[in-house]
Amino acid sequence: MMQRPLYRVAQVRALDAAAMAAGTPGFELMQRAATAAWTLLRRRWRWAREVVVVAGSGNNGGDGLVLAVLARQAGWPVRVLLAADADRYRGDARRAHALALESGVPMAPWAETPLDGETVLVDALLGSGLSGPVRPRQEAIIQWMNRQPTSVLALDVPSGLHADSGEIQGVAVRASHTITFVADKPGLHTADGPACAGEVHFSDLGLPAALYATEQAAATLLPLALPFPMPARARNSHKGQFGHVLCLGGQAGMGGAIRLAAEACLRSGAGLVSVACARASVPPVACGRPELMVREADAGFDLQAHRADVLALGPGLGQSDWSRQRTESVWADARPLVVDADALALLPARAFENRPVILTPHPGEAARMLATTVQAVQRDRLRAAEQLAERWQAVVALKGAGTVIAAPGRLPAIAPLALPAMSGAGFGDVLTGILAALLGQGLSAWEAACNGVMAHGLAARRAAGDRQRGLLASDLFSHLPDVLS
Repeated sequence: MMQRPLYRVAQVRALDAAAMAAGTPGFELMQRAATAAWTLLRRRWRWAREVVVVAGSGNNGGDGLVLAVLARQAGWPVRVLLAADADRYRGDARRAHALALESGVPMAPWAETPLDGETVLVDALLGSGLSGPVRPRQEAIIQWMNRQPTSVLALDVPSGLHADSGEIQGVAVRASHTITFVADKPGLHTADGPACAGEVHFSDLGLPAALYATEQAAATLLPLALPFPMPARARNSHKGQFGHVLCLGGQAGMGGAIRLAAEACLRSGAGLVSVACARASVPPVACGRPELMVREADAGFDLQAHRADVLALGPGLGQSDWSRQRTESVWADARPLVVDADALALLPARAFENRPVILTPHPGEAARMLATTVQAVQRDRLRAAEQLAERWQAVVALKGAGTVIAAPGRLPAIAPLALPAMSGAGFGDVLTGILAALLGQGLSAWEAACNGVMAHGLAARRAAGDRQRGLLASDLFSHLPDVLS
């Protein structure tokens, strides 16, 4: 399915410059942006009693000023709160300011006055040009915007959000909707981006498709569906055709994790699923799901003798001597592998080379693997995922809001899913099982990672509905077959 390219801010500026060099004036681009935003606002908030635009002195403020002119011309009540003195406006933004004056748009310096819930607040303060922490006055304006009981439409990027990384630069606007221009940006879809941007809309402002060929995208945005087709099943198919997955983990007291991963394998279409776990974990895993083949991973456990097609390592594994002893043979094996949880701390120093491997770290695990901090990982999730993929020559799914999927030699992909209801135990174990099942059904590691991450999130969205808390990882099981079909 179609995947939207994502570009970093420097690339968007280059596209802007190329469009102007090809004959499209900057003020015309500003008018197109304002028209796209006004069209969205008028359609989405037909009930609005008033439109209030907070306009900075840059081109983002200019977009907001032209939007205010369009609202005025359409007979809507509109006013502009200026975040800078009138003499600070330059270039196209100054032209937009003059047009607003000429059109009779009410304008006044920003002041901390309350708005009501029937107002639509337009954030045209900073946009994508922010390169450091917001300044004190800007911070005060953003905090005021966030306190208002209004819907907020952010133009291009919510003010205070880094458009490349999705990191909040001290404080950021929490928008209901964001309309982004020229090219979509990765920071809107990962890290803090989804929480700040709300629903993201995109307008290319009518730039020709050939223009985008001059810039290599930084990433792609996966669709809200499975990006790759699942293999069709013949009427006379049988379990031996859909992969035998061995899930290894579940040391004493942690059998629930490997049980979740193994059942997720079954629910995701694996033909056969075996579990190798500590002796104490065998009874609860086997009794809880009789379709699983469960055995003790004792000192005599021979991985090479096991006839599985795919290995899933990590859920409930721990980092004890028992754990380390069970992983040594896994690294030497050649079968497709999914690595999660404690197994990520036991990874070998060498790369996996040609073996199909998917690593699934959360930011804390990624930080340990890269010998850095969680803050550094979150500051540029695309780069962190790419570094991990290159280091281990594996596909990497860096979990979190807007999971980033990376592989050597490929553009990273971002999954457009950020679900607070998934902030609980066991969801990573379920993802491990889904990924292993898809590998067993013949998908490449890249296809399995992209489809698996999306299936995981889409099943959770169905299970959670409008709820933000109380979702169990096992609640996904009844939805996975539908999502994957």
